Amino acid sequence: MTDALIKDVLTRTRRIAVVGVSPNPARPSHYVSEYLAQKGYDVVPVNPVHAGKEVFGKTIVATLAEIDPPVQMVDIFRRSEDVPPVVDEALAAFPDLETIWMQMGITNAEAAAKAEARGVDVIQDRCPKVEIPRLLGWA
Repeated sequence: MTDALIKDVLTRTRRIAVVGVSPNPARPSHYVSEYLAQKGYDVVPVNPVHAGKEVFGKTIVATLAEIDPPVQMVDIFRRSEDVPPVVDEALAAFPDLETIWMQMGITNAEAAAKAEARGVDVIQDRCPKVEIPRLLGWA
């Protein structure tokens, strides 16, 4: 994961599914998703526990398979050990998926290898809310 790759992903991506989003504004998944939406990304919140609830003007969906049209990136707010089924679902739902992004503290080599084998860029243990100002200069 180079800065050039991260910058490229953040520049080319327009539509992001955020898996594990919370309606609680104090949770990182909520305020990172809201930040992305404020920066012009089309954010689709995903969480089966909170499906149907509203967050920052968007309705939370239960699964990635419910999303249409497809997303370019899936941003994961789940424990590292819970990442493989999310990646499997993402690869099945979005044949042209460009990026799997695992938030800070989240890594999974097996899931990353599976995504990369399909030609998907993988970013692990990073947060777009940190990387956008650092690499793109957007406050």
